[in-house]
Amino acid sequence: MLIHPTAIIDKTAQLDSTVEVGPYAVIGAHVHIGEGSIVEAHASVKGPAFIGKRNIISSFAAVGGDPQDVSYKGEATELHIGDDNKIREYATLQRGTLKGNGKTVVGNGNLFMAYTHVAHDCRIGNHVIMANVATLAGHVEIEDHATLGGLVAVQQFCRIGAYCYIGGMSGINLDVPPYMLLEGARNQLRVVGLNRIGLKRHGFTKETMTQIDKVYRILFRSPDLLLKDALPEARRAAGDCPEALYLVDFIKDSSRGVVRRILEKD
Repeated sequence: MLIHPTAIIDKTAQLDSTVEVGPYAVIGAHVHIGEGSIVEAHASVKGPAFIGKRNIISSFAAVGGDPQDVSYKGEATELHIGDDNKIREYATLQRGTLKGNGKTVVGNGNLFMAYTHVAHDCRIGNHVIMANVATLAGHVEIEDHATLGGLVAVQQFCRIGAYCYIGGMSGINLDVPPYMLLEGARNQLRVVGLNRIGLKRHGFTKETMTQIDKVYRILFRSPDLLLKDALPEARRAAGDCPEALYLVDFIKDSSRGVVRRILEKD
């Protein structure tokens, strides 16, 4: 039996015939769950929520709950989750608000470890890892392959670039450029260097990493250059390398400002 007899499932919920639901799990109104997904014992899923294929929602996770926002007045906002995500014990992923176009969106292949929190209107890409108790405030965007260590806290409206690695217990109140290693409390947050090991593991070529390194040294290791002067020089150094150009454009387009303080050991 795929659905345990003690599970409570709203009559408006739509579950693929292959979905497994464990003991005492609760699935609310207007929840859609795709094939091969598992909702473990005591998990809670509220809607409107659209959950794709082969997701695992572990025991005591709370998915699709009301946004924790004082402006929320009971509107039927949504949570969209892609495929192959692992949502571990006591993690919380919440629906959007009307201020954020009504949606919280999660991509594919992400890992949300125990007690992680994804607040309203966040946008999570693909293959993101959030370690235990990492917390996102509302309207945060995390790009593909980013990793947040345990107890990392991200302020609302921040953007976390692709392939970055943020050390545990860090406090984020500015945009985090792609490819970086970061650590530190909110007022001491600093760039340690490039996430070289992570880039190698993800198949970045030696030539691409050389171009990224050139841009990095202009933008982060040239103390005599103001940012407005460093950006055009970095763009020239990037050449036609799309990965290096992405780093330049990320910083240029940031409306909050980016973390540029450096730990002097790279």
